[in-house]
Amino acid sequence: MATDAKKTEVGSYFISNYPPFSQWNREALPEIEAALHAPPNVDTPLGLYLHIPFCRKRCKFCYFKVFTDVNAKEIQRYVDALDREIELVSRLAVMGDRPFRFVYFGGGTPSFLSPKQLASLAERLRGHITWDGAEEVTFECEPGTLSETKVKTLRNELGVTRLSLGVENFSDTLLEENGRAHLSKQVYNAWEWIAAADFPNVNIDLISGMVGETWENWRDNITKTIELAPESVTIYQMELPFNTVYSKDILGNKVESPVADWQTKRDWVDFAFNELQAAGYSVSSAYTVVKDPSKVNFSYRDNLWKGADLLATGIASFGHASGVHYQNVAGMEDYLTTLERGELPLGRAYRPTPHQALIRETILLLKRGYLDLNYFRGKFGVDPLVEWKGVWNEYVEDGLATIEGDRVTLTREGLLRVDSLLPAFFEPEHQNVRYT
Repeated sequence: MATDAKKTEVGSYFISNYPPFSQWNREALPEIEAALHAPPNVDTPLGLYLHIPFCRKRCKFCYFKVFTDVNAKEIQRYVDALDREIELVSRLAVMGDRPFRFVYFGGGTPSFLSPKQLASLAERLRGHITWDGAEEVTFECEPGTLSETKVKTLRNELGVTRLSLGVENFSDTLLEENGRAHLSKQVYNAWEWIAAADFPNVNIDLISGMVGETWENWRDNITKTIELAPESVTIYQMELPFNTVYSKDILGNKVESPVADWQTKRDWVDFAFNELQAAGYSVSSAYTVVKDPSKVNFSYRDNLWKGADLLATGIASFGHASGVHYQNVAGMEDYLTTLERGELPLGRAYRPTPHQALIRETILLLKRGYLDLNYFRGKFGVDPLVEWKGVWNEYVEDGLATIEGDRVTLTREGLLRVDSLLPAFFEPEHQNVRYT
C-alpha cells in the first residue's frame, strides 16, 4: 500500500512476515520436514503457538480461521488432535533440549473452552512438554467467555503470565454493529476477576476505526482504558482483508468502504498514544503502549521478530523452524484426519534466502519504531542504511524517519503508518503480489 493511500480499500495492510504468505507452497514441504527432524541451533530461542479456532460469533472484520456453532463432540475431537500434535512435536529433533521461552494460546477464542476443558488440555499437554520456565505465556480472551473459575484456571493451572483481553471498543452500539459477541458490561465483569487473579501482565486490545467510530466515542474509549489501567494496551488500525464479511459486501455489492480512511485512523491512534503517555505509559511499538517498560516485556514479539523458532500447532497455524517458514493445513477435516493417522498436518512452507531473512527482520523490527544498525551488521554483515539508501533518504525527506549515529528512528508520523512503509524493502518480485 502506498504511503499516501487514503481510503481503506479491501486488501491486507498489516505485515507480519516475509516473504508474503501467498508465496509459500506445498513444494517446499520437504524443507520444513528436514528442518523439524534435524537438531536445532541451541542458541535459537524456542516458542510454541497453540491455535484454538472456536468463537461464539464471527466478527464482521475477522479474517482468521475460526469456527462457530460447534458442539462439544467437535470441540473434543479437535482438542484430542491438538494433544496428539503436541505429542508428535515433542519428539521432534528440532526441540533439542531447549525449554520453551514463550508460549502463545491464540485463536479464534482460546477462552471459548470451558474451565474443565482448559484444565484437561493443560494436564494432557504437560504429559509431553512443559512451559514452567517460560518468560511469557500469553492467552487471548473474549470478555463474554470468561467466568471467575475460568480466570483462576488460566492463572493457576495453565500458568498464564500475559492475559490479552479483546475489548476492541467500549460502545455497545459499535460492538453490535461490527459483530462482536460481547458487550461492555462483560468487560467490567471480567475485569474484576482478572484483577483479583493477579496476572503479571494484562493487555487490552482496541481497534481504531471500527465501523461507526466517531471522535467522541474514541475519546471515551481511551478514557475508559486509562481508568482500567492495564499493564499494556494494543491498538490495531482496522483493515479489510479479502475474506471478511465487510470485504465481501464491498466487493460483491460495490458499496463504499464503511471503515474510516487511514489518516483518521492514524489520528485516533495518535490521540490514544498521547493520552496514554500523559497517563504514564510508554510507546513500545506501532501498536503497543506499556505502563512499566522495566516490568513488561514482549517475549513472543521480540524473539519471533529476531528469528526465533516457533513450533506451530493447531489448524492453519504459522511456524518457523531452523530458518524455514511453514503453515499447517487449513481444512478442519484434513487437519483432524492427518493427526488421527499419526502424521504432522503440514500444509505449505518456504525457505527464505539469507537476504530475505534480512528483509524480514528489518521490516518486523522497524515496527518497534527504530532499528539498531549494529545488530544487523553483527548478525547479517549488512548495513540496512546502505542496503536501502534510497528508501531511507525518501523517508527522512518526508519526515517519517530520522538517522542518528547507529540508529534509525521513525517519527510519530512514520510509526503510525509503519505497515505502509514496509513494502519498499521487499524484493521487486514481491512488491505487488497479494500478501496472503
